[in-house]
Order: sequence, then C-alpha cells, then structure tokens
Amino acid sequence: MTDTADTEYENLSKEEREARDKADRAREVAEQAALPYSWTQELGDVDVTVTVPRGTRARDLAITIEKKKLSIGLKSKEPIMAGELCKEIKVEDSTWTLQDGQSVLVHLEKANKMTWWENVLTHHPKIDTRKIEPPNGKLSDLDGETRGLVEKMMFDSQQRQMGKPTSDELKKMEALKKFQAAHPELDFSQAKIS
Repeated sequence: MTDTADTEYENLSKEEREARDKADRAREVAEQAALPYSWTQELGDVDVTVTVPRGTRARDLAITIEKKKLSIGLKSKEPIMAGELCKEIKVEDSTWTLQDGQSVLVHLEKANKMTWWENVLTHHPKIDTRKIEPPNGKLSDLDGETRGLVEKMMFDSQQRQMGKPTSDELKKMEALKKFQAAHPELDFSQAKIS
C-alpha cells in the first residue's frame, strides 16, 4: 500500500478493516492459485513447486537459476515459468529436485535474509508482506538481533491492524512526554507529532 492507502486504511472502522482484509486475502489467494506454480517462504528462503507431466525425468527438464532470473520448463517447449526474480538469490545455495516424476521443487536461498518477498517473479501478482506471520516455532531458531527485528515487525503489524501506534510512534510519544515533563512552561496543546 502507498502512504495514501495506509492513511485511508487507518481511517476505516474495525469492521471495515476486517472486511477489506478478507477481500484482499481472497483476491490474493485467487491470484496466487492462478499461477503455474505454488510457493512458500521463510525469512531466509523461498520454495517454488511446479507441476510437470507425470513420468517426467530430470533430463527432460530445462531449469535455469541465476542471481535475478528463474526459468523452469521442459526441454524444447515454452517454459512453464520464466522471468526476473523479485529479489536476488544466492545461486550456489539454491537447488532443484524432481519429485515423483510429477513436480519440481526449486529451493532459492535469499541473498537478503531479512526481507519478505512480495512475489517470485516481478511480473506476477504481489502478496501483502505486512500480513505475514512466521511460525512461532521458527522464531526461536533466529539469533537475538534477527528475532528482535521480526518480533518488532509482527508487533507493528498487529498495532496497525488495530489502529494503534507502532513501536516507533510509541517511542516518539514517550520522548515527548518526558520533554513536556522537563519543560512545564511550554504549551504543547496544539502540537502535532509526525
């Protein structure tokens, strides 16, 4: 969402937000289901699964994994999916596997392990990454700094959904309160925090 859309969203009632979230989620699910692949992600990696004709062998596949490009298909045919990746990957740590002769699993290691991907290929529909909540079991696997950042992102996302201030906004409000207490002679009744 853009800043204008964020402001518009924050001005909605709780019921209107829930209705919009539900509609956005339904649209997102429909768009993702229409893709010729399915995908999941963690903070550090993305897994893409592509269905291929039953009985496909590894030598029948044409798969290209580059820093910013991905192509998956059958030799001498149009690729099932091909294009520019939305973010860079570590090629040397990315792999593909043919499963049961009917699907290809491509594992992509993110170059930046601190970002959620909005989509796999740049020309495909995006998901709202602000609604992503990593599984709690995995949160404990993260190092202290990373875990703190993820927890802050989750807290801020929940606060925004409820129309409450984010952690940064709370810090600003606390700093203003301390300043006001230290300077009672100043009038802050008309002050706007931005």
